[in-house]
Amino acid sequence: MPMLTTPLAVTAYTATSALGHGLTAQLDALAHGRSGLRPNDIGSAPLACWIGRVEGVETTALPPALADWDCRNNRLAWLGLQQDGFIEKIQIARARYGAARIALLLGTSTASIGATEEAYRRLDADGGLPDDMLRPAIHTPHSLSAFVAAALELTGPCLTVSTACSSSAKVFASAARMIRLGLVDAAVVGGVDTLCDSVLFGFNALELVSTAPCRPFDVARDGISIGEAAGFALLERSGMAADAPQLLGYGEASDAHHMSTPHPEGLGAELALRDALARAGLEAAQVDYINLHGTASRKNDEVEAALVNRSFPVTTRASSTKGYTGHTLGAAGIVEAVVALLAIEHGLVPGNLGGESPDPDCGASFAWRNERQRIDVALSNSFGFGGNNACLAFARAGFGA
Repeated sequence: MPMLTTPLAVTAYTATSALGHGLTAQLDALAHGRSGLRPNDIGSAPLACWIGRVEGVETTALPPALADWDCRNNRLAWLGLQQDGFIEKIQIARARYGAARIALLLGTSTASIGATEEAYRRLDADGGLPDDMLRPAIHTPHSLSAFVAAALELTGPCLTVSTACSSSAKVFASAARMIRLGLVDAAVVGGVDTLCDSVLFGFNALELVSTAPCRPFDVARDGISIGEAAGFALLERSGMAADAPQLLGYGEASDAHHMSTPHPEGLGAELALRDALARAGLEAAQVDYINLHGTASRKNDEVEAALVNRSFPVTTRASSTKGYTGHTLGAAGIVEAVVALLAIEHGLVPGNLGGESPDPDCGASFAWRNERQRIDVALSNSFGFGGNNACLAFARAGFGA
């Protein structure tokens, strides 16, 4: 059983998704039950499906000093960093701790592979990359983190986590360990993933993409809608901000059951959940809201519904928000952590958008429409391919004091 951990303050956070740019746009869409999904209009030969596309990525320009990093993924990262005064808050933290004492840990599943796809589509007569794509830094899985480190002028530990759909949830756990060990004083965490052919056609080849807007936990659900997003948060020791929400705990597990199918009894997911509650010092009945992974695939939703039913009382509310944003893959962890934080701040349980005919596997905890109530504790589930699972526990400022 993991030991109780010291909470960390989440002193800044932001998200940009198909719902819009920044926190106000995310909250407004959630509060009004408005999806950001639309018919697919991206790709070399657009697949017949629905996507969560972020407006303005194509017209976003990187500063001249960062121009060598230019690609769709890094443009979305730059767009996301501009929201909610996030860069200014990092500048304050950098002045307080020093650039070398702030870790940068970002999750992504594809990084800038869209740029590499483009380069290969434009090979010259000799089979070489076109001159404007001869930028090795954008053709690596670490492109995102290296770009953001340069953009934020951070020189501390810099890591890319790529564990499929749990990527930008697991960065919270890595940051908590680094701060606990005294390696750093604060950490910027987050994740970015963008739409590209590899993602769209790859998931379609696995027969996981729906041709309609996704319907998490609906009895007739038939697959995911893929989205793109960017999100970031700043973690500091809890004494730095008494009025900030807290990261109470985290849980991680890998059941390694199958490359793309969850363990039929949700073994890894339950281990991650139990570890998060233990580190946070929480009982299941203290959890007010769970943002579920809820991808709208048959097996994921079946397994997760059973986990909720056997683990929580009906007073714990639960929903998936992928009907709003689509499944943002490596960015899903941070986007849904932000949803959990917004739920705490505004007393909003987002309804399970798209679930018009609830699957009988879902119990009384599921919130099918928006609900208003005080939320002191919220969990965020992120389950990736290969049985890679993470669960984060957040709480209102001052909880448990």
